[in-house]
Amino acid sequence: MADKYGSCLVCPITFSLFVDPVIAEDGHTYERSAITDWIQRNSTSPLTREPITIEGLRPNLTVRSFVSEFQKDLSKHHYKFKLGVDIERSDNPFFQATGKCLFDAQWTGNPNGPPIVLLKLYGARAEKEASFYEHLTRHPHIVYTYGLVEHPHQQSSFVMLLQEKAPIGSLFNFLEHRLEKQPNKPISDILLNHMFVQITNAMIFLSDKGIIHGDLACRNVLVFRIDEEQPNRTLVKLTDFGISRGNTIYSKIEAVTTAIDTVPIRSAAPEILQIDAIYSEKSDMYGMGVLMWEAYSNGKLPWEEIVKESLIREKVINGEYLSRPNNCKSDRQWELILKCMSLKPDDRPTFRELEVKLTEFITPLTSSNTSVSNCSLIDIIKIKYILDFMSNR
Repeated sequence: MADKYGSCLVCPITFSLFVDPVIAEDGHTYERSAITDWIQRNSTSPLTREPITIEGLRPNLTVRSFVSEFQKDLSKHHYKFKLGVDIERSDNPFFQATGKCLFDAQWTGNPNGPPIVLLKLYGARAEKEASFYEHLTRHPHIVYTYGLVEHPHQQSSFVMLLQEKAPIGSLFNFLEHRLEKQPNKPISDILLNHMFVQITNAMIFLSDKGIIHGDLACRNVLVFRIDEEQPNRTLVKLTDFGISRGNTIYSKIEAVTTAIDTVPIRSAAPEILQIDAIYSEKSDMYGMGVLMWEAYSNGKLPWEEIVKESLIREKVINGEYLSRPNNCKSDRQWELILKCMSLKPDDRPTFRELEVKLTEFITPLTSSNTSVSNCSLIDIIKIKYILDFMSNR
């Protein structure tokens, strides 16, 4: 890929590839829908803080051409790349966990290209078209996947994906570092709920496509921007989706297919821990409840006081709950988390129902008439952004 692409391919607000890039009066290029919403709410540049106007936006045809050529190049590769030919990776991973590891990566011949990482997953059952991943990740709160990466000495025991890189890392890392720096200042409910809404919106998208995540956890949420003063500016994206379980990706083996052979016992729903494991949107909802518990616990390991996972399995199947985190002060918030972790799947909300409830926490109704504050506009813009993005595909 030519050097001309550069990092200009990614919007500094959405951290996603451009669809309709425009130049603002501050001289910077943004995604049109994102900067239009920003100006309506702030009237100033998100980068320089100088006044800018919607009328001052003009199309950036050069960047649009670069993005078009970049996407054509991806398509020409059939969303498959060769290690050592199209990309290079670091010798050692910067993150490792059960069933996966992450490497820093660079585009060969294009050092200024969009920041990328190489995700290596072990235990893959089969491999489908990489274009599936590319289209599935066209969502503002799902990590962007450029395609599959082929190793020169490919083995059937692992699969590698090329993905966008989050500048802040995982939510787990963020919570851990924040606790070290501000041990006496709990993270605010509104900031966490903005994150939860974005994760939930991504899960609605996946659920609508019949994809079961299977491993919702703070380590699988990537943080692109944090703003504790203006929480609605925070941006997180879900990763490790659909590679763990999904009917359209992997050939069925027994009841459910899996790319990662290890079940995350500490966050798994009771029905998954049974002999005849049952995976569904509701099992992911249980994982969402545990994810929210983790966030309020500053990334604490669920059931960390218990060493034997067989004992954890027994407790969860018998309906025992994780204890309430000290940082979760709101009774309504804790009741919602407990609802997500209900013993019976039918007692748990759907992701659509959860999104409605979380949005109410962010923007409470002040009268019998539904009033929407600036904070809730993020949800409206998310929907508009998705529609605009898909219509330009």
